[in-house]
Amino acid sequence: MTHRATDSETAPATGSRERSNKALDAFIAAKTEIDAMLDRLAALSADHFETSPDEINWGHVGTLNHYRDRLREITDSAFKEGAFAR
Repeated sequence: MTHRATDSETAPATGSRERSNKALDAFIAAKTEIDAMLDRLAALSADHFETSPDEINWGHVGTLNHYRDRLREITDSAFKEGAFAR
């Protein structure tokens, strides 16, 4: 004789699946946003951060150092390097 699962028996699995699907959707949305930000940064970098060699001053250097420091935090965290090394 086969056993047919009741609603109460499948509810936890269904709820878990729904939470998993929502987590996957949120993960994909965050990844898509990160990819878009990286594309924009790559384009800005390819354009030398909208500066020409004749315009470069120490303010530009400071701005790029700030960007670099924030990106280093992210990459160190992602790759478990620097302050995030184990």
